[in-house]
Amino acid sequence: MTGAPVTALIMAAGQGTRMRSSLPKVLHPVCGRPMIAWPILAARQAGADRVAVIVSPDRNLGDALPDGVETIEQPESNGTGGAVRSALEIVRESPRVLVLSGDVPLISSDVITGLLASQDESGASATVMTAVLDDPGSYGRIVRGGDGTIRKIVEAKADGDATREELAIREINSGTYVFDGESLAWALGELSSDNAQGEYYLTDVIAVMRSRGELVTAHVSKDPAINLGVNNRSDLSVVEAEARQRILERHMLAGVTIVDPATTWIDAGVTIGQDSRIEPGTSLRGATELGESTVVGPHSTVIDSGIGDRSEVIHSYVNLCELGEGCSVGPFAYLRPGAKLADGARAGTFVEVKNSNVGAGSKIPHLSYVGDADIGDGSNLGAGTITANYDGREKHRTKIGSNVRIGVDTMLVAPVEVGDGAYTGAGAVIRESIPPGALSVSRNDQRNVDDYAGRLAARNEEGESSQ
Repeated sequence: MTGAPVTALIMAAGQGTRMRSSLPKVLHPVCGRPMIAWPILAARQAGADRVAVIVSPDRNLGDALPDGVETIEQPESNGTGGAVRSALEIVRESPRVLVLSGDVPLISSDVITGLLASQDESGASATVMTAVLDDPGSYGRIVRGGDGTIRKIVEAKADGDATREELAIREINSGTYVFDGESLAWALGELSSDNAQGEYYLTDVIAVMRSRGELVTAHVSKDPAINLGVNNRSDLSVVEAEARQRILERHMLAGVTIVDPATTWIDAGVTIGQDSRIEPGTSLRGATELGESTVVGPHSTVIDSGIGDRSEVIHSYVNLCELGEGCSVGPFAYLRPGAKLADGARAGTFVEVKNSNVGAGSKIPHLSYVGDADIGDGSNLGAGTITANYDGREKHRTKIGSNVRIGVDTMLVAPVEVGDGAYTGAGAVIRESIPPGALSVSRNDQRNVDDYAGRLAARNEEGESSQ
């Protein structure tokens, strides 16, 4: 059996009522990734050839499962043994079966690899992942024989499941196992639901295997995450805090400076290049990718965006955007979906950019809205520049060439084009295209109304006296 193909079965059919949520428990996110995806990815990274998730008929996990993952329905809620019995056909087809829990998300590929290696070394029909706890609580207890192998696993969930002596045992069952497929298939057929819960306990297969003289061993893990299960939202917060700490540590050990880990949130799918610096109060979410020597924060949020080498995002919000190398964003900028900044571009203070391309070296320094626009290289948009992109029915694009100088408080009424090297005067309203190299201005004659303030005050007094 050594090195035999591995099928991973992940139990995820529990109702999760203690979550008090319309969302299935295993779909609640842990650091940006659905809970169920964590053990799936760990199993695959540890070399599982086939992964199947055991689900409840009335809980659709939908698109949350990665490609290639099978689902098996557990017809009724009848315990962990019932869950694996529902996958009996797959068990019979599998040389080795790895059993994981969908609500214990932080089990790592390294821990699983160690479990598989332990079974390889012993040649056991079953190897159980165990841990030694000061307070074993309601975890199942590991009862060992005189030779150190596992004799049985005793549940401790309800009165009558275990004796006083068994409850005093500190070695507990983590709920993670690897089995010889043929032995497991036979043992599942011998399970009984004659217990305090009226359920089929997967742990009972251990005693069944021992009754046939098969070898059952334990693999003791020191990783506390193997026992971090989620039953309610309080548990979820504990698991997410642990996951977050591990993610931060991984990035720091890879050469990323995280100034204040306590106030920094980084999702599991984020990648960060070496020598980058993450300032306090920053959230990096989704599939965000940061290049090398980037600076993000303080107090910035970046979602599903790519940021090139040596770029900075200061005190800003960036969602579904692409930034080239050496870009500068913020402070207080809002980059909305579809914003693309080429190398060296800048979106400065109180600038909003949406669905627009900003050319290399172009600058939108402050107090501007650029939506549905294409800006060439080396252009500069003065403060208060607005692209009026919506006519009440449709969005229209504004095209600004290279080396353009847009004066302060310019409104560009799309669709309109500004040619290369063109200028606009301060306060211009541009409704027609500007030829390359031209200056476009628009003015209204200034008219002063004498003593307007006095007449307005008198009118207000008359209105008050008539009430």
